[in-house]
Amino acid sequence: MKETAMAYEHLLAPLDLGHTQLKNRVLMGSMHTGLEDSRKHFDRMAAYFAERARGEVGLIVTGGFAPNIEGWAKPFAGTLATSGAARRHQVITDAVHAEGGKIALQILHTGRYGYHPLCVAPSRIQSPISPFTPRELSERGIERQIRAFVRCAKLAREAGYDGVEVMGSEGYFINQFLVTHTNHRQDRWGGTYENRMRLPLEILRRTREAVGRDFIIIYRLSMLDLIPDGSSWEEVLQLARELPGAGADIINTGIGWHEARVPTIATSVPRAGFSWVTKKLREQLRAEGITTPLVTSNRINTPEVADQVLAEGSADMVSMARPFLADADFVRKARQNRADEINTCIACNQACLDHAFQQKIASCLVNPRAAHETELRVIPLQKEQPRKRVAVVGGGPAGMAAATTLAERGHAVELFEAGAELGGQFNLARRVPGKEEFNETLRYFRRRIETTGVTLHLNRRVGLDDLQGFDDIVLSSGVAPRNPRIEGQAEGEARGQVLSYVDVLLQRKPVGQRVAVVGAGGIGFDVSEFLLEAGHSLALDAEAWRKHWGVGDPAETRGGLLRAQPDAPTRQITLLQRKKGKLGAGLGKTTGWIHRAALKMKNVEMVGGVNYERITPEGLWVSYGEKREDLQLIEADTIVLCAGQEPVRELQAPLEAAGRRVHLIGGALEAGELDAKRAIRQGVELATRL
Repeated sequence: MKETAMAYEHLLAPLDLGHTQLKNRVLMGSMHTGLEDSRKHFDRMAAYFAERARGEVGLIVTGGFAPNIEGWAKPFAGTLATSGAARRHQVITDAVHAEGGKIALQILHTGRYGYHPLCVAPSRIQSPISPFTPRELSERGIERQIRAFVRCAKLAREAGYDGVEVMGSEGYFINQFLVTHTNHRQDRWGGTYENRMRLPLEILRRTREAVGRDFIIIYRLSMLDLIPDGSSWEEVLQLARELPGAGADIINTGIGWHEARVPTIATSVPRAGFSWVTKKLREQLRAEGITTPLVTSNRINTPEVADQVLAEGSADMVSMARPFLADADFVRKARQNRADEINTCIACNQACLDHAFQQKIASCLVNPRAAHETELRVIPLQKEQPRKRVAVVGGGPAGMAAATTLAERGHAVELFEAGAELGGQFNLARRVPGKEEFNETLRYFRRRIETTGVTLHLNRRVGLDDLQGFDDIVLSSGVAPRNPRIEGQAEGEARGQVLSYVDVLLQRKPVGQRVAVVGAGGIGFDVSEFLLEAGHSLALDAEAWRKHWGVGDPAETRGGLLRAQPDAPTRQITLLQRKKGKLGAGLGKTTGWIHRAALKMKNVEMVGGVNYERITPEGLWVSYGEKREDLQLIEADTIVLCAGQEPVRELQAPLEAAGRRVHLIGGALEAGELDAKRAIRQGVELATRL
């Protein structure tokens, strides 16, 4: 197989740290999966990291472990504070080293972000994302926290880790000392910046002294806080100058505090959208003779983007976290000239961050095996197992996942798709500005259908007679738009005033200037954003994206925070729902706020608790409450119906009546709010059982 060191020569080049060498420039960035929070999950965590090490990641960083109980992210979160705990970690480090990998433990003290009553901070200032007000530390208390960091690093070495990452960004404990936004102290730990940066430097110096020279220490530096009263660029530069002398081998990029109202890792953020910040710091440090490797991060998800970032001198390494949930073999596939086989992270957050904030074990929408390697195993057929002939009806995410996994195991699979292209509802989503990454999932599955040997039939609508001779039939026939049957709807459709979301997203039928969107689920928000962006995607225009969200040069504005300057709305949109309460409440926990903010910035009127009374040429008439009071006209040139979906499964009854083995997955099983995460997981789970 052809090697591609020339194709990705920057990404695949080794990195010499003096006391050790990394095999390439890829850092698997820290992600909290929930496996950290219970010792019963350590075997699962070992399998999870070992698979990534086998995939040739240069250096892995674990999810965060607290150095003491004050530093917990939540009660009883993962903590490394005793030798007994260090011994339990050896199953992880042994598994990674057996695969030829290197792994560092992230030391994460959450400070005022801690979701528990024991949280501490430099000043008694409550975080907007936690209900708990932190206790202000005394100087003795600060000393105890420093000792806890050092002890944690020593225990990490005892556990067999190759290094630690000291988390100094994203608004956590150390970051809280650095800025006046959260540090109001007037002692030796507050006031001047020399005093405020004393904490990270003291932690690093003592840690280096405790662990010796032959141990990797990464410092996660917040280069762009994106909050009021964040660090100035001169302060960031001042701390960066001091880090190598204090003991840091590598400086990793941190972007944005968790309370910042600017998206930093969602799919609508441009690829490598913050690498310019790392490049700015690297150029200034290099000009001063400081050569400590810098890592850039955030929305780097393909080897092409990663290699380009390195080639242009933006960094010495790239950090990719969620891309290794999506595909453990990312680096190996790139090296083997198989980049088209990489299962690309689409930055949806639905199974990773959303799960973490819901106290669930994280996974990945496009790869449900992530962090579930020991439970969801794709085992090839054994000699004694029969090779089945399986028909999969429907080429959406569920059908593609089922078909390719079945074929990977060794079954003979035929995939029937009624349309001209694969993708199902992904073909709608990928047309929404900011969701271009969905194209990558379709590319991946198309390629995987080729490599696993699935027989594909496009433009093929099948009936009972077409499915003779198959041992099992998987119905993944998807969904159809629900018809809300509003009075006057048919007449509105006839005059082109009433459209479905399929008409708008797929068929691109003309839409007027005043629009009423019926239904405020995910599709209603998608349609609204589609109509407002008017063919111009901010995700593909980094300069326009920064202007839209208010991201500036940190050398000119403290923390890199500017006033947001969105373009004027291209349409007047009213988004409506039957339920009372906040619109978009069912959107993703970590991305819903972005979609709501995007629409508010474009003056979209959001109205809940309505009854749809009738449609007339003037627009949509609605009333309010159970008594259907306050009749009101929403003037609209176009009314777009986004009122949910219904399963398409007309083949189920005749197949079952004929005694056939039928399995329903995806939208055909449960139309609900469209859920690609559930659909793909169901496809893979079914395929592992048949």
